[in-house]
Amino acid sequence: CTGMSVENEKEIQQLKNRIRELADKSYNQNQYTFTGFLGLAEQDALWQVEREVKFAGITLYGGREEAERKLLRFGSEAELGYEQPFPICCIRIRPLSAKFADKLSHRDYLGALMNLGIERSTIGDILPGEGEAFLFCLDTIAEFICDNLEQIRHTHVKCEVVDAAAEVPQEEPVRQVIQVASPRVDAVISKVYNKSRSDCLELFRVGKVYVNGRLCENNSKPLEAGDVVNARGYGKFRINGEPHATRKGKLAIEAEVYP
Repeated sequence: CTGMSVENEKEIQQLKNRIRELADKSYNQNQYTFTGFLGLAEQDALWQVEREVKFAGITLYGGREEAERKLLRFGSEAELGYEQPFPICCIRIRPLSAKFADKLSHRDYLGALMNLGIERSTIGDILPGEGEAFLFCLDTIAEFICDNLEQIRHTHVKCEVVDAAAEVPQEEPVRQVIQVASPRVDAVISKVYNKSRSDCLELFRVGKVYVNGRLCENNSKPLEAGDVVNARGYGKFRINGEPHATRKGKLAIEAEVYP
């Protein structure tokens, strides 16, 4: 059971149909086609129909390598003879007066953006930081956001489009070595986030665990070097290197845990 409602299942089916249409359009009209920003559950819809659409050339990108929300692009330079960049802008959001600014959360930023009446699919990752935030969005909506996003909670803000590569701080993961009986994904999540087995199993039951961007319903799936795990509500980590046995017969696994 993935915990997905009937309404959501209908939306996912509609998304799959849209993905098929965009793949056909790209291939038949010899042009690049794009979706809006897709969350992890929506990206999983792509992987469910991957065999049907991979002929059109699949690329996912969200404005930075570590992005969670990503655009799907059909088309490839090899087939079309040219490269079309992803239509993504990065906006820096700063308080007009840092002295009187609230401490703003991801939810605060997202709520203010949704109150502008824009579609969720036009918004990518939001990265709150100390005294500022970075927002990835479609280039078609960037000017509107800069002109209209003036206040978040009680904080008056200013927005400007910036070069993400130059301005956005790199996420520095925290290296953590854990010991587990086996490299099962549920055991590793439990150790990394110091959660009970029942808490971890609940994440699988409601469909909140993704391995390498794909929904993972098998809690006993073994993890390998390079695997990236998203446990929604807890965070994200990457398995760094091959697990190795300890003297006491357990496995030592190194994880890079992202803040």
